[in-house]
Amino acid sequence: MTTSHLLIVDDEPDMLTLLKRSLQPDLDCQVDTAPSGEAALEMIRTSEYDLVLADIKMPGISGLDLLEQVKAEYGEAITMVMMTAYGHIEMAVEAMKRGAYDFITKPFDHDALVMRLEKAFERSHLLKENERLLHECRSSNRFQELVGKSSQMQRVYETIQMVAKTDLTVLITGESGTGKDLTARAVHALSNRSQRPFIAVNCPTVPEHILESELFGYKKGAFTHATRDKKGLFQEAHKGTIFLDEIGDITPTIQTKLLRVLQEKELKPLGDARPIQVDVRIIASTNQPLAEKIKSGEFREDFFYRLNVLPIKLPPLRERAEDIPLIANHLLEKHCTKLDKPPKRISAELMDAFVNRRWEGNVREMENMIMQGILFSGGDEITPKDVGIGRPTTASTVAEITSLLDMPYKEAKESNLQTFNAAYIGHMLTQNKGNVTQAAKASGLERQALQQIMRRYGISAEPYRR
Repeated sequence: MTTSHLLIVDDEPDMLTLLKRSLQPDLDCQVDTAPSGEAALEMIRTSEYDLVLADIKMPGISGLDLLEQVKAEYGEAITMVMMTAYGHIEMAVEAMKRGAYDFITKPFDHDALVMRLEKAFERSHLLKENERLLHECRSSNRFQELVGKSSQMQRVYETIQMVAKTDLTVLITGESGTGKDLTARAVHALSNRSQRPFIAVNCPTVPEHILESELFGYKKGAFTHATRDKKGLFQEAHKGTIFLDEIGDITPTIQTKLLRVLQEKELKPLGDARPIQVDVRIIASTNQPLAEKIKSGEFREDFFYRLNVLPIKLPPLRERAEDIPLIANHLLEKHCTKLDKPPKRISAELMDAFVNRRWEGNVREMENMIMQGILFSGGDEITPKDVGIGRPTTASTVAEITSLLDMPYKEAKESNLQTFNAAYIGHMLTQNKGNVTQAAKASGLERQALQQIMRRYGISAEPYRR
């Protein structure tokens, strides 16, 4: 790791000598000194500093003037901490308003000074690491598992970076298929909990009475089939992160119990009178307008404000058309590999159709369409016809019908059934995030019947799971 670099600016030589001698070993950093604001500016322009500790009252370029100049030229790249005499607190407050990170009054306690400067270094290093990651993201058009270079997604990436290093609750909002799950995983991966568990719960797919026991656990004998103690998912996620996907669908009863976890950091397993302390970061998501659900009494207002501490709003795909080719090609490469198919390309006509499509199902809809294209394109190029986009011309319709008429009846029928089942079941699995039970229910089929059809036509639920 690169050695931290501190510049101390003061017009008193004895103060510079004392601070350098005491801070350099205690902070384990390189310390330079400047006897004036003018000298400090020259040094800042020729060397790279993480932190500048400057006295406010100096002849010539004062500490406030130096602060303004550094902010104008370097923005947040250099952290500024100001020193002032005890009787000049107003000037220190003014420095904070102009962008100083902190101020310290003279005479100061050495241990307190070291602690404050350590925090300032930590901030500076964090900002530089964020900038490095964002630069990598801009150059590769990717950020964790998210893809996109649009200004909307750059703002999302910056927000993820900002919230990841905190331990506060995050609420991710956006339409279905915009990447809420991937965003939650990115926040966890960049957090201090990244080496601890990340547990995702798809709230709408679990009935209320089961969801409560899954989240909070239960004691033996709590209900008829409770033959042993069971840890809840919050206990499994201790020291890590729990992701409550589509939290807008949970009932007020569960909301009340979750509110207790948020407020008190404790929970009660079913059948247990004693609370259990848990250390879990909560990330939640919803595609629903919670403000409307609050008005109708379906969602607790106090619970909403506990959740909405750090909001991340994901833009729909139709609002970032410049990202569509990047995402389409990323998905194409990903699923050609997953489906064990040779590399393919998207035709210019299909890409044009993609860019102009409204994408009501967002990235998930595109992913479903690309998987169909990979499976049903005859060559190495996927065309609109392969994914069912657009109305075929009369000539192509005739050609398609003619090709079927040339086949034996069973073969023609099987060809049509293959296309239909891949499209229909693919759509149902997409809507239900690869959950076969829910897809079967939405299709009006028994689970076993849907599984039989999937086996017959070689359809796997795995690529649709999020």
